[in-house]
Amino acid sequence: MNDAVYYRDTWAEINLDAIEYNIKQMKQHIGTTTGLIAVVKANAYGHGYAQVAEAALKAGADMLAVAFLDEGILLRKAGLTVPILVMGAARPRDIQAAIDYQLTLTVFHRNWLKEAAAFHRMGKLQFHIKLDTGMGRLGIKSKSELEEVLKDSCSSDFAEAKGIFTHFSTADELDSSYFQEQFGKFETLIKGLQNTGMMIHCGNSATGLRFPERLFNALRFGISMYGLAPSSEMRGILPFPLKEAFSLHTKAVQVKKMAEGEKVSYGAVYEAEKEVWIATLPIGYADGWIRRLQHSEVLVNGKRAPIVGRICMDQCMIALTEPVPLGTQVTLIGSQGKEVIPVDEVAERLDTINYEITCSISTRVPRVYTRDGKVEEIVNFLLK
Repeated sequence: MNDAVYYRDTWAEINLDAIEYNIKQMKQHIGTTTGLIAVVKANAYGHGYAQVAEAALKAGADMLAVAFLDEGILLRKAGLTVPILVMGAARPRDIQAAIDYQLTLTVFHRNWLKEAAAFHRMGKLQFHIKLDTGMGRLGIKSKSELEEVLKDSCSSDFAEAKGIFTHFSTADELDSSYFQEQFGKFETLIKGLQNTGMMIHCGNSATGLRFPERLFNALRFGISMYGLAPSSEMRGILPFPLKEAFSLHTKAVQVKKMAEGEKVSYGAVYEAEKEVWIATLPIGYADGWIRRLQHSEVLVNGKRAPIVGRICMDQCMIALTEPVPLGTQVTLIGSQGKEVIPVDEVAERLDTINYEITCSISTRVPRVYTRDGKVEEIVNFLLK
């Protein structure tokens, strides 16, 4: 590791081999006739926009997807030239930016194209149509509105429909009744469109893992591209093992002996019940390691150690049974020896989902990218 690239011993490690493995396994699972759209929104779920996008394409992804226009522009400025779908709402007045950067937008209501026409200057927009089959977010709900958008597209000289999609709200739940209801609505709405050459995609990671026969001609691969199960319910029914790509590490910057009765951190809520060694770690809630993780554990020399006292903005403390040298590596997410703290464990401690954990690790934390066990790139967002 190049110590000159960042100046605090806290970093997230991103295993690009794991991302490529997960994509290759999914491609084998869904078959050669189904395209794979790699979802890299939200800084690739905290893993890094361009680095994950490039790894995904290397592994065989056909297209990228992001949440909003700015993310797509970021990827274009990073040199990526593949098709990129913006899945969220873009303002009609921003149509020219999408055309200039060759980004595929999402049209989700009947008036969007008419409103966008006033802001079009040159070039042609490609777009996908979003259908709301029961998620209750963006999307067209009726056949008549869909037909109107398709009609407007056919008569337009500045926009062309290239795809149509929906999103399932319960594909990751073992009870598939609502999933089946949504799927049925989608089939009804797209009737007659399957042979038009449009990209038709309804599947997220959960759908692809559980129902590969219901993907039409493309899959949106999000959370499981990063090696994480779409839900706790699905962990036991995965068709192939996933490899987690994200780990989080720091180092002990001070180790001191505390006597019985001495207190640690804000509020003095932790009091040593006996003589204990306290190690200070340079990571805190401003990095995404939030205060509610106060009673969680970390790994030191392959063993678990508790976080004690309140987590501070930039630091936290752990209790040890014996001293360790300064600079000893501490793993907050990931493995050491035979012990492992997966992302799901942290999520369960916080009563949330694994998506939120990796997305929450802030850009104060550098990302270290590895391939074949070697560091390939280090990104320090603060010093870019």
